[in-house]
Amino acid sequence: MFTALADRDFRWFFTGYLTSKLGTAMAPVATAFAVLHTGVGAAGLGYVMAARIVPVVLLLLLGGVFADRLGGRRVMIASDLLRCGAQAGFAVLLLTGHATLAAMMVAAVLAGVGEGVFTPSLQALIPRLLPADRLGDANALLSVAVSGAGVAGPALGGLVAAVLAGAAGPAAVLLVDAASYAVSVVVLLRLAHVPQPEPGASPSLVRELRDGWQEFRSRTWLWVTTVQFCLFNALVWAPYLVLGPVVAERRLGGAGAWGLVLAANSAGSILGGLALLGRRPRRPLFLAVVATFGYVLTPALLASSLPLPWVCAAAAVTGAGAAVGGALENTVMQQRVPVEVLGRITAYQTVGAFALGPLGLAAAGPLASVFGLTAFLAFGAVFQLVSNLAVLALPAIRCFDLANQDLSDPSPRVVETVIEPTRSAPSARSGQSTPSGG
Repeated sequence: MFTALADRDFRWFFTGYLTSKLGTAMAPVATAFAVLHTGVGAAGLGYVMAARIVPVVLLLLLGGVFADRLGGRRVMIASDLLRCGAQAGFAVLLLTGHATLAAMMVAAVLAGVGEGVFTPSLQALIPRLLPADRLGDANALLSVAVSGAGVAGPALGGLVAAVLAGAAGPAAVLLVDAASYAVSVVVLLRLAHVPQPEPGASPSLVRELRDGWQEFRSRTWLWVTTVQFCLFNALVWAPYLVLGPVVAERRLGGAGAWGLVLAANSAGSILGGLALLGRRPRRPLFLAVVATFGYVLTPALLASSLPLPWVCAAAAVTGAGAAVGGALENTVMQQRVPVEVLGRITAYQTVGAFALGPLGLAAAGPLASVFGLTAFLAFGAVFQLVSNLAVLALPAIRCFDLANQDLSDPSPRVVETVIEPTRSAPSARSGQSTPSGG
C-alpha cells in the first residue's frame, strides 16, 4: 500500500510537502485575525484575500512555462523561498506595528505569486521522482496529506492565535508557516540529482504556450473533464460554498454545524486517499468520473429537510470521491502526457477548471434569491448527475485503458514518443531498476 514511500526521494519530498501544506492550512485563520486586529474591517480583509488570489490566477500559465523550461524542482524552490519571505515579512509587520493595509496587501501579493507558479511545477515533478507503477500511490498519499492538513491546520492555527494575545498570536502562526516553507526548500535542495530539463535555447513564451495548448486540446479526455469541472465549480461547488452556511444557519444549527460538514468532507477525503493506496485500476478515468457522483449528494441533502448527520455523511462521501477522482486523474496525466509539457498542460487545466468559479461565487446569492435556495441547490445536484452521465457516455472516457495504448491517447505516435522517457527517468535518476507495468 505504501510502495511510493519505499523510494527515498519521494519520502523526502512527501515530508517536505506535508509540512508546508500543514503550515499553509494554518495561515488563513491567522491572516484573518491579523487583518481584523489592525482595524481595517471586513472590507480590508476582502482586499487582502483578493490580493493573494489574483496573482495565482494570472500567473498559472506563466508558472506552467517555467516548470517545463526550468524544471519543477527549481521553480518550487523559488516559489517556497518567496512564500517563506512573504509570510515572515507579514509576521514582522504585525510584531512591529507597521501592518498597514497596503503593506499587508503587498505581502499577500508576494505569497500569491509564489503559489501561482508552484501549482504546475508540483504535477511536473512527480513523474521525475518515481517510476510509472508507483504514481498512483504517490498521488493518493499527496491527497491524504492535503486533506489531513486541511483538518489539522485550521484547528492548530486558531489555537495558537487564541492562546497568544493581540498580534503575537497571528504573527506566531505566520512564522510557523514561513518555517514550513523553509523545510520544503531544504528537502527540495536535497533532490538536486533528480533529472531536470537540459539548459539550452528556448522558444518564445508565446510559442511555448501555443505548443502547450495544442497538447492540451489534442486529448479529448483532458479538455472534456476540464470543461465539466469548469461548469461544476460555477454551478455546483460555488453555490455549495456560499449557500451551505445559509442552510446551516437556518436549519442545521449554525456555524458549528457547518464546521462539522466541512470536517466530514475532509475526513472523507483522507479515507478516500487511503482506500486508493495499492490499487491500480485499468480504467482510471471511468472510475474517477464515477467517484465524482458523490458531488451529487451534498447539495441534494442540503436542499432536503434531512438532519445534520445525513448532511455530514453526504459530505464524507463527497470528500472520498473527490480524493479518489483527483488522484486518479493526476496519475493519468503523469503517465499519458509528455513530461516536457506537463507543467503547461496542468496550468491550462487549472485555469480552465476554475475560470468560472469567481462568477459562480458572486452569482450564487442573487440567483438563490430569484429561484429559491432549495431549488438552486437541487439544480446543482441534478446538473452534476446529468453531466457525469454525459461524460461517461464518451468513448474517450469510458474506454480509456492504461493497459491498452490504442485506447489511451490521441495517436500511437504520441504514446511511443512520450511514455517511455517518462518511465525511464526515475531509473536514470537513482540507478534503481524500474518496475514494469503501470
